[in-house]
Amino acid sequence: MLSRFLSSKRDFSSLSEKEILALAISAEEEDGRIYAAYAERLRENYPASAAIFEGMAAEEDSHRRRLIDRYAERFGATIIPIRREHVRGFITRKPVWLMAELDLDTVRAQAREMEQDAALFYAEAAKRTQDAATRKLLGDLERAERGHEHAAEQLENAHLTLDARNTEKDTAHRNFLLTYVQPGLAGLMDGSVSTLAPIFAAAFATGDTWSTFLVGLAASVGAGISMGFTEAASDDGRLTGRGSPVKRGFASGIMTALGGLGHALPYLIPHFWTATSIAIAVVVIELWAIAWIQKRFMDTPFWRAVTQVVLGGSLVFAAGIIIGNA
Repeated sequence: MLSRFLSSKRDFSSLSEKEILALAISAEEEDGRIYAAYAERLRENYPASAAIFEGMAAEEDSHRRRLIDRYAERFGATIIPIRREHVRGFITRKPVWLMAELDLDTVRAQAREMEQDAALFYAEAAKRTQDAATRKLLGDLERAERGHEHAAEQLENAHLTLDARNTEKDTAHRNFLLTYVQPGLAGLMDGSVSTLAPIFAAAFATGDTWSTFLVGLAASVGAGISMGFTEAASDDGRLTGRGSPVKRGFASGIMTALGGLGHALPYLIPHFWTATSIAIAVVVIELWAIAWIQKRFMDTPFWRAVTQVVLGGSLVFAAGIIIGNA
C-alpha cells in the first residue's frame, strides 16, 4: 500500500522539459488565483493591502503568459495536465479556503514564502533544461520571483500610506477584539462566576474533595460547551463584522471551561481546607484578572469593572457557601 502511494507521484528529476514548462504554467495559475483570493478577502477591511495582492496576481499572470508562449513555440497549443500534487517533493500551497481566515500579517508572510518557493523551483527547473531560450526564460522568472519581495515593498510604499497603515492597524485590532477578546472575556466571566456556586456548594455540603472536583469538572466542561455553541450560533459575523463564528465559539467555550476549572482543579488535593484555601485564592485572582482585561482591552473604567465582576462574583461565591452549609 505504501509503495503504491509513493509511486503515484513523479520525481522532479524525471520530468521532461515539456512537463517542466506545463508544471510551471499550472503553478503560476494557482499562485495567481491565491493572490487574487487574498485581494478579495482583504478588500473590505484592508483595501490598500488588497491592491498590493492584486498587483502580485497581475504579475503572476504575466509570468503565465510568457510560459504559455514558450510552451506553444516548443510543443504546440495543447498543454499537458500536470500540477504540483503530481510531483513528489514539489512546493505545495494550502487551500485558499483554509487560509481565508488568516490575519493580515500571516497572509503577507505566506506570500513571501510563496515567492521564495517559486524562485527555488525555477532555479532547479533551469538546471534541467537544455534549450537555450527556455533556460533563459526560467532564469528570468527565477530572478523575477526573487525580486518580488522588493516589488512588494514598492507596492506597499505606493498603496500603504501612513494613514492607510494606521487604518489597517486599527481595523486589525478591532477584529482581534471582536473575534477573540470579547467572546473570550465573556466566556471567562461566565465560567469563573457561574461555577462558583455549584463548586463551593458541593465542597461545603460534602466535605469531599474528589466529589467537589467532579462537580467542578462537569460544571466547567458543560458550561464551556454550552457557551461555545451559543456564541457560534448567535451571529455569523457577516453583518456585525465580528469575525468567524467558529473562532468566536472556540474562544468563548475554551475560556468558559478554563474559568471554571481554575477553582475546580485545587480540589484534586485530598486535604479539604488546603484545597478550599487555594480555590478561594484562585477565585480572587480570576476576578481581578477579568477586571484588568476589561480595563486593558475593552476600555472599561477599572473600578467599574471591579464593582461589576468582583462584587458579582463575591455574591455568587457567598451563595454557594450558604447553600452548601444549609
